[in-house]
Formats: sequence, structure tokens, C-alpha cells
Amino acid sequence: MFEIERLHIPFPGTPIPAAKQCFRNLVDKNGKYKVPVVFVTNAGNSLRQSKAEQLSHLLEVEVSPEQVMLSHSPLKIFTQFHNMCVLVSGQGPVLEVANNLGFQKVITIDMLREAHPLLDVVDHNRRPKDIIPPTKDLPPIEAVILFGEPIRWETNLQLITDVLLTNGRPGNPMTNPYPHIPVLACNMDLLWMAEAKNPRFGHGMFLVCLESMYKKITGHELKYEALIGKPSVVTYNYAELLVRQQAENLGWSEPVRRLYAIGDNPMADIYGANLYNRYLQASHRADDRLPEACISILVCTGVYSREQQDLLNDHEHVVAEHGHRDFLFDHNLTQASFVVQDVREAVEQVFKQEGCELS
Repeated sequence: MFEIERLHIPFPGTPIPAAKQCFRNLVDKNGKYKVPVVFVTNAGNSLRQSKAEQLSHLLEVEVSPEQVMLSHSPLKIFTQFHNMCVLVSGQGPVLEVANNLGFQKVITIDMLREAHPLLDVVDHNRRPKDIIPPTKDLPPIEAVILFGEPIRWETNLQLITDVLLTNGRPGNPMTNPYPHIPVLACNMDLLWMAEAKNPRFGHGMFLVCLESMYKKITGHELKYEALIGKPSVVTYNYAELLVRQQAENLGWSEPVRRLYAIGDNPMADIYGANLYNRYLQASHRADDRLPEACISILVCTGVYSREQQDLLNDHEHVVAEHGHRDFLFDHNLTQASFVVQDVREAVEQVFKQEGCELS
């Protein structure tokens, strides 16, 4: 049984060649999957349906929304926040994403800018001209949800900070309450691999900026109610739930015993898989319904390369800085159970481990 972490480069939508063929081998002649497969991504700028359609087109096999897990998907079970008035940050259809996750009272950054036109003034061309427009009443913001990196970082950093420093009332003078209103963040990736020769900034870098600004202004650490997305345990726990649901849909009577997590990022995919494996080892004794293990497989088709890893192994403190502030770094958790060239070799390794033949 395995969970597929990342099989293609999501921008600009070009699949890794080996992915197509290996997925043809994972479905039968009717297009039905032979084993449960879940796509877990730290992307959060789309709906599950949209991502499933994109994957189906790229891989030329049907991928259902139930097989897709975005960084924000576990927020569906954070029901204690669903009736709060929340500010959401990110890009793409953030309002629709929030509603689909169960949030009932949602304010976007653009809505907040429109209601308080004097708050966003870094870009002189966006400042109000001549007549100062009136502010609009919004309900007090009770929590902040960070889906992913925004387009205009300066706008989001300013307005989120305003909300935190005014206890959710950004039109009022700063009161600097501490602890501040709850903050939930999805996707801690500091870097991600696109088409450029070197990795690009991810949402983790935006979080570093927000944390640094908040501490510089207040002297306090920014606190998170939850950190979601790889490598958090809650993300892998939710992925396991999706795997079990698929196993039931496939008619499997036996419980899932092993998860295989395939990914290209040692600090996200592999660290998270190994962290979840550690959790399973500790929990399995008390609950035999849980899988026995989560086995990590690292592919060399994205962030990771063997040459870079050799360099980083000599500078372990540099690697530690790539993890999120609130995750205690353990170098052992970045070491995959297997390292292979691409996803095809990874899937072959899975079937080999299970004593099956991939045809």
C-alpha cells in the first residue's frame, strides 16, 4: 500500500516522463486502481476537483478528488473554527477553498483592503488619490488562515500584522494583544522546485517573514494554532484516512499494513513520512488498526539531488535552517528508506518490497 507524494512538477504543468507509464501500470484495463493511491501536495491554491482534473490530464489516468490531498485539506476536521470569522491569505480561489473546507464567515485580503483602503500603502499606485474613501464595517476577525504564498507579499504581511496587533479589528489603533488571535498555517515548504535551475521561495519563506516582522514589532513569538501540510503528522494522518477509504472502496477486507510515501523533498516529503513512521511505531502497540509503518522513498527529480545532499551532509546546520521554526530538527528524519532516480523506480521498489510484480 502506498501514498504517492509528488509525481510531477506542478508548474507549468509538465509531468515527469516516467510518471505516465508507471501510472498506466497501476490501473487495470478498466482504469481501476490496483492499489490505493493518494496524491499529497503542499500546494494550496486550488480546489481538489481542479487538481484532480489536472492530474488526470497529465498522467492520462483518472484521478478522483478523493485521491487528492492539498495542504489545506485537513482543515476540514478543524470544525471548532468553521463558525468563526476568518481572514484567509493565499492566491487562487481562496474564498471558494475556504467555503469548501467548511468555513462559513470568510474575509479575504482583497475584501479587507476594500473595507480599509488606508492600510495598504506600500505601492504608491494603489494608495487612495485625492478623496479618502470611507471605510466599511466588517465583523471582528477571530482567526487567520494562511493557505499559501500570496502574490503581493507586502500587502498580505501588512494586513495580517494589522489584524494580529488589533485583536482582529484592523481599523482600530494597535493594542498589541498577546496571545494574539489563532493563526493556522498550511504548507511550510521554504523552497520548491519549478523549471528554474534552483529552487524557488515557498510559503515557508512567507511564514519566516511574518514571524520575523511580528517579533520585531512586538518582542513576542508568533504562535500557531496549527501547522498543516508536509511534514506535519496531522497531514500524514489525514492521508492515511484517505488511503483506508480507498482500500474499502476497492473491496479490501484486510487493513492497510504499510504506507509508502514517495517524494522529492527531504525536508518535507521524507521528513514527514519518517516522522509519521515514528508516530506509527509508538501508536501501533495501543491500536493495531493503524498501519505498521510508513516507508519513505526519495526520488531525484525535483528539489533533491545526490550532489547537493553530499554538500548539505557536510553542513547539517544549513539543512536544519530549511525546516520550520516550530519543528525540532532531527537529521535522521531526512534520510529516506530508499533513494531512486524517478517515480517509476520508486513504484517498482514498492512492489518489490511487497513481493508483487508490477506489470
